[in-house]
Amino acid sequence: MLSRKLDAFIERHYANSRSALLLKGARQVGKTSAIRKYAQTHKMNLIEINFYEDDYARNIFKGTQNAKDVLLRISAHTKKKTSLPNTMIFFDEVQKCPEAITWIKFLVDEGSCRYALSGSLLGVELKGIESVPVGYMAVKEVFPLDMEEFSHCLGLSDEVLARVSDAFEKRLPVDEVVHSALMKMVHLYLVVGGMPAAVQAYVDTNDLNVVEEKQKEILDLYKWDISQYDPEKKLEINEIFNLIPSELDAKNKRFILKNLNEHARFSRYENSFLWLKNAGVAIPTLNIQEPTFSFKLNELRNLFKLFQNDVGLLTCQYASGVQLQLLQGEVKQNYGAIYENLAAQELYCHGFGGDEHELHYFNSKKQGELDFMIAQNGKVIPIEVKSGKDYERHSALTNVLANRDYNIESAYVLTNDNLHVEDRRIYMPIYMLMFTGSHRVLQTRFSSWICTTYRAEVLVDYLSFSI
Repeated sequence: MLSRKLDAFIERHYANSRSALLLKGARQVGKTSAIRKYAQTHKMNLIEINFYEDDYARNIFKGTQNAKDVLLRISAHTKKKTSLPNTMIFFDEVQKCPEAITWIKFLVDEGSCRYALSGSLLGVELKGIESVPVGYMAVKEVFPLDMEEFSHCLGLSDEVLARVSDAFEKRLPVDEVVHSALMKMVHLYLVVGGMPAAVQAYVDTNDLNVVEEKQKEILDLYKWDISQYDPEKKLEINEIFNLIPSELDAKNKRFILKNLNEHARFSRYENSFLWLKNAGVAIPTLNIQEPTFSFKLNELRNLFKLFQNDVGLLTCQYASGVQLQLLQGEVKQNYGAIYENLAAQELYCHGFGGDEHELHYFNSKKQGELDFMIAQNGKVIPIEVKSGKDYERHSALTNVLANRDYNIESAYVLTNDNLHVEDRRIYMPIYMLMFTGSHRVLQTRFSSWICTTYRAEVLVDYLSFSI
């Protein structure tokens, strides 16, 4: 079973609170598995109700007078005792039964059971039903595995990550042996991605054909969900979803509305783009006119890039042979779209995008284009993603850094090479994105840690897999 930071979050939540926990996110990102894992670890009496699969279960809350009535109906419906000690009731796919969230306050107050909920952001069904009184339900968004989690699942030691994190903080190069091995891990991640089923398939079989089968199953599931959840817009949404790989592969990677319809206007398609974002299957990155605070004040919502929620899902949609070239670290061909998708995915799950704010990129006719713009610790940081060897060629970045009105202190250039600094440009390996985040706290799988020793061979042994 995969080890994830989500496991530690769930442990902390139930250790410190009696409130319910709602996990939300796209389908197949591991919400249900995480709850089942917690219940199994703690030997709980788990009562699971899936409102997506069980139509009749949606009637449990109709006409009930109090929490005890609800528990009685749950017991009758599931044929399981709710009165046993250490019982957890898990409402899965609650977007199909909003009444379950409405009743959480009363069920938590009743106090005899613990509660977990999960919901897929397919459509907009979860919107407006998360307004539960504080103290009764916590909400956690779940993403595919990030690079750090992927590394842990392959067996990467905490000691190695601690040392690499220290290099990032001090702006020092990583030991060359370790750097080479970590880049090998990155190239594997570009192919496998972070969807739990795909990662588990690789861990179990070491067979990328099996991984690809899992990825295609997930893509098919997303397309089926699109057809089920929004009958009025399903063709439009599906067309946008199918265009993501080719649009990212274009020269400027910006989504061109004319590729949908010669006379397309953003106002007509805006809700369809929002649907994909709210479903958690696409990551929008909006254009800003000036690389200054506040991004919201100068963004153009009709100019955007649309990334896949998982880089592995993106890669498997390209032509055969791409996977092998990526695994070999092939840089002759430009894989900018794949590398940028990795960066967008990593930044998004580290808090630089989401419900309250979006990811952004900068584009100016006079100064050029920068792949991403983030704000961290009150400072604007441009980010360029370079998959090839010419990563020191970046006229747009030079122009922006030279503009005194922007007052930008530093910029990240993500590459395949080791870390080095030139003036305000920090050239760093793309795996160091795992150490970004406004409130990042380095952790082991379950607790805080401090590195005291370091051996490069630990990582070399771990990454000596065959490809």
